[in-house]
Amino acid sequence: MAAKIAVRNLWKIYPTPDGPLSVLEGIDFTVAEGEFVAVVGPSGCGKTTLLNIVAGFEPGDRGAVAVDAVPVSGPSRKGIVISQQGSVFPWLTVRRNLMFGLDGLPRQEKRRLADHYAELVGLKGFEEAFPYQTSGGMLKRVEVARALVVKPEILYMDEPFAALDALTRVRMRLELLRILAQEKHTVLLVTHDVEEAIHLADRILILSSRPASIRSILKVPFAQPRKLTSPEFIELKEQILRELGV
Repeated sequence: MAAKIAVRNLWKIYPTPDGPLSVLEGIDFTVAEGEFVAVVGPSGCGKTTLLNIVAGFEPGDRGAVAVDAVPVSGPSRKGIVISQQGSVFPWLTVRRNLMFGLDGLPRQEKRRLADHYAELVGLKGFEEAFPYQTSGGMLKRVEVARALVVKPEILYMDEPFAALDALTRVRMRLELLRILAQEKHTVLLVTHDVEEAIHLADRILILSSRPASIRSILKVPFAQPRKLTSPEFIELKEQILRELGV
């Protein structure tokens, strides 16, 4: 299968008062069209830096990143970032938040798309609610819908559910899987949560401590839906935690 995302021998070095700080060293991997790849690693190892480079928000120092065989030189409409900070406008209703990025379309079409994606993420009936009238889980649904409504080919996800409680995180993961079964996006996810990575991803990239290199790339051998308490799931989780030194 052709690579949707290709990262080749990527290095990132930051200048500091104490000299160069190497963050990424020789990162090399691909993500296929429609594949879900998760990146895990120790805190501060450079996972978000890697995501930002692949998404075009900062450059690498050596190596190459390409999407559809075209070198990445900046952010592209092909991809959108969903982060833990959130980007929902508090002064706009759910519907108006979803309509915000739909430039160049007739108002009626904007509203139709906004309402379609509100329903897709389980927010039907809350289109006129303001963010302060919704829960944290509902706000994250708005965030996901805002990403999907502009029809990106790639979702770059940076700890998107980290701020939610444990039960809501599991519910959001199940919701994301349901949506991806319909929408068919390519996904690159950064997460500290090994269970989340196994629950969602087709493959998992395990990074070393900084300067980060790829320790291993594991294929998740379980079909969806995945039972989080199965012996095989727990065994894979323990294997990854061992590789992370836990």
